[in-house]
Parts: sequence; structure tokens; C-alpha cells
Amino acid sequence: MRYFNVSVAALFLLSSCGHKKEVKAVTSVPVVDVIIAKQQTVSNLIEVNGTIIANQSVELRPEVAGRIVFLNVHEGSKVEKGAVIARINSEDLQAQLAKSNVQLELATTTERRLKKLLDINGVNQSDYDAALNQVNSLKADIKYYSVLIDKTILKAPFTGTLGLRNVSLGAIVSTTDVLASLQQLDSLKIDFTLPDAYSSVIHRGDTVTFSTNAVKQQKEKAVIVASEPQVNTTTRNLRVRANILQSNGSIGSFAKVQIDGGENTNTIMVPTSAIIPDDKSNKVVVIRGSKAIYTDVKTGIRQASNIEIVSGLKPGDSIAVTGILFTRNNGAVKVRNVRSIEEQAK
Repeated sequence: MRYFNVSVAALFLLSSCGHKKEVKAVTSVPVVDVIIAKQQTVSNLIEVNGTIIANQSVELRPEVAGRIVFLNVHEGSKVEKGAVIARINSEDLQAQLAKSNVQLELATTTERRLKKLLDINGVNQSDYDAALNQVNSLKADIKYYSVLIDKTILKAPFTGTLGLRNVSLGAIVSTTDVLASLQQLDSLKIDFTLPDAYSSVIHRGDTVTFSTNAVKQQKEKAVIVASEPQVNTTTRNLRVRANILQSNGSIGSFAKVQIDGGENTNTIMVPTSAIIPDDKSNKVVVIRGSKAIYTDVKTGIRQASNIEIVSGLKPGDSIAVTGILFTRNNGAVKVRNVRSIEEQAK
């Protein structure tokens, strides 16, 4: 009875080892699903982020430091260009100006008297020149003090709408203090950036669509007016500005901008999950003769679940879309199903 049990156990062990070897042999070949590459028409719709800005915008700051003696900031009201917004105390400058005017009057009288004497050789030329120099010096002083007084008056640089008032009458302010903001709301603009790879689709006069309300997704239009001549060397993005035709958006609002880059009728799309990222290039697994061939590809437009292959594939190629991680370059594979790119997206 003991020998029978040992024999049965030995047979069972041998059978188990054989079964394991058989399973290993079966599972050593990766199983993949593929799609067949084909040319198709793709809409090149580029979506980027933007910000709504005013046609003109400025922070109102005084040119000189001092005490505010006049403040005309009615929050949210419209002001005309040249309207006085604030005045800084200028009594000391006014006194200096008055003093210079009195001195100029006396110096002018002296210069005229010496000029008559010079005509009859009653004084030296140097005496007259000194008197004339005094007149010109005082005129320069008067102009200088007038300029300083003008700097104490803050005027609206353009017609616009005032923001919130940040100071009160009588406050001591410096040149860094913002009294209020002024925005020109008659026409709005939108600034957005896009990767430099898409710079060729940006042309002055083209129309773009955008939306500022994520819930309603109301589409509005803007016309491109200009772009920066140089790409940002840090982000590799190009900054573009467009005039909004008509908008209810607020300044500073976030916007989703959509740019129509035209249609590409000669392109191959593959699922983004089929791409194997690499340090130098992207790769896909092409199945040829029951073997997995790692192929370098150049990618282009990216959609929600698919990506354009610019080069590296040709129509009719079989691209692995599942089981990619189990494949090896030039290794054997078994194709289970042939899917469409629409089925793979689902």
C-alpha cells in the first residue's frame, strides 16, 4: 500500500511539472489586438487657454509723493480723457514759482536798462551779458517749477471706467501707490498662447471662436490682430491677440479659444495608448509576419483619445493597441482581433 501511494504521488508530481511546462510554452507568446492604419480626414481644431483684457488699462499712480488735497474717484463711473483725478499738495512749489516770477520781473527790467546803456557804450558788454544770463536762468527755473506742479495733478490718460478707490482724501501717498484703476471697456480683446508648432495656422484677420462660460458654452468670435514676433524661449509658446467682436465677458475672465487649422485629408490616426514614449522619439508596435516591430514615428495633432502620425507608418500597417507591454522588439506575437479605431476609443 505504501509503494502504491509513492507511485501515485510521483505520477502526480510528474504530471504537474509537465502541465506547468505546457502552460509556460502557451503563454510565452504575447496576444495582441491590432488596428489597420488607413488615411482619413482629420479636422485640425486647436484649443488653447486665453484671457480677456481691456482695450486700454492702467493703474493710476501719482508722479510725485505728497498729501492728496483733491480726489475725484467715483467708483464705477466713466471719466473723460484729461479729467483731473487727484491733486497732490503743491503749495511749496507754487511759492517757489511766485518767487521766481518776481525775480524775473526785476531781472528783465535790469536787462532792458543795460541794453540801452550798451547801445551808447555806457556799460561793458560783460555786464549786459550777466544781466541777460540772469533773465534766462530765471525763465528756466519758472519752467522747471511749472513742470513739477503739473506732476502733482493726476489726469485720466484716456476715456474709460474707474475701478475701486484705494486711498482717501488727505492720505500721504508715494509714486508706488495705486489710487484706482482705469479700464476702457468700449472694446475688449483676448490674449492667448499656443505652441510654436501651430504658429503657421495664425494669420492676421483670421477669426477664432471662444467661450468664457463653462456651463453654457456660448461661442463668441474674435479677429486676430497681431502676434508676438518671437516665441517665448522658456515655454516655446507664441502669444497672440484678437479683438472681440461682441462679448459680455469681464476683464480678466478665463476663456477657451478654438482655432480652426483646416483639414488634413492625408493622415493616419492611432490611439494614444498605442504610443510608447521614448527619450529620443515615440514608437509604435507594428505587427509584421507574426512579429512585433518597434517603429519610430513622428506625432502631430492630438485629439481626445487619438493622435496623428505624421511619419513612420503607411496605410495597411497593423498596429498593436493591446498587450503592448508584453511585446519585445522582433519578438513573436499572436494577433487575437482586428479592431477599428472607433472601437478602440470606446
